[in-house]
Amino acid sequence: MTAPRPQFCELHLHIEGTLEPATIFDLARRQRLQLPYADEAELAAKYRFTDLQSFLDLYYANMVVLRTEDDFSLLAQAYLDRAAAAGIAHVEMFVDPQAHSERGIAERVVLRGLQRAIDEAAERHGISASIIACVVRDQPVDSAERMLDAVLDSGVPVIGLGLDSAEVGYPPSLFRSVFERAGEAGLHRVAHAGEEGPAEYIWEALDLLGAERIDHGIRALDDPRLVQRLVADRIPLTVCPLSSERLRVVDDLAELPLRQMLDAGLRVTLNSDDPAYFGGYLDDNVEAARRAFSLTADELALLARTSIEASFLSDDRKKELLRAGA
Repeated sequence: MTAPRPQFCELHLHIEGTLEPATIFDLARRQRLQLPYADEAELAAKYRFTDLQSFLDLYYANMVVLRTEDDFSLLAQAYLDRAAAAGIAHVEMFVDPQAHSERGIAERVVLRGLQRAIDEAAERHGISASIIACVVRDQPVDSAERMLDAVLDSGVPVIGLGLDSAEVGYPPSLFRSVFERAGEAGLHRVAHAGEEGPAEYIWEALDLLGAERIDHGIRALDDPRLVQRLVADRIPLTVCPLSSERLRVVDDLAELPLRQMLDAGLRVTLNSDDPAYFGGYLDDNVEAARRAFSLTADELALLARTSIEASFLSDDRKKELLRAGA
């Protein structure tokens, strides 16, 4: 495995999306849980998707093996070990507390398990990580409100609130009140917008949710005025190349408008999204993008710098990472 150089931060990573078939079966054996798959190969064969919803159906079904604080710690530990081995400096991981609370698993159980793995990884590898709790947008608004209350009461230092899951039909405007409360509580705010949804969703995320980063955001190019806004306000976009290809957002990786986004002056970062399901972790996405778009060493360095600058790290930590990659 070739680590990406220079050093990158990963800003669009769903920790539940790092559940590899082997881990799913390992957790199921520990819990004496019968899975609806004969073996890992049968499950892996289902990791072929026609659209976002076909992915989400399997994604949420596989969460049945995540039950205890130890389960969530093991999940995050496996990802952070791999990220550190690939040379990743920092991760801001998404988690979907509502997907677990509806199964009777308290938010504090999820968050404490993740934080324990984060603390251990910092000691073992020197990699830093933080947690962004995401609103599952196809659940009711009052569910999101309750989730935010539970996250704020958990005692775990969650740094932000995000918005994810099925985009079409669930505009960011639905969750304005939740994000206003998150801002008042001092949380950073990010939102999935402009992947399968229209450019208008990006406007809403910026103007109604106060989003500081836009996750995916490739549909921004449909609106020249929006591009100007994103450039002027230096809003980062967390692009996920292999995810966009596997979910048929584009038919071929070469059709992803990464080159156009860079040429337009947009602040683009590369990320893996749900790497166990989409065939590649961050280093794999960097290499795939390098090959597909003939990225130069200077362009890769720019993408790495942008990932550091777009993070929610302290200014001192950003300067440290920027110096290390210079």
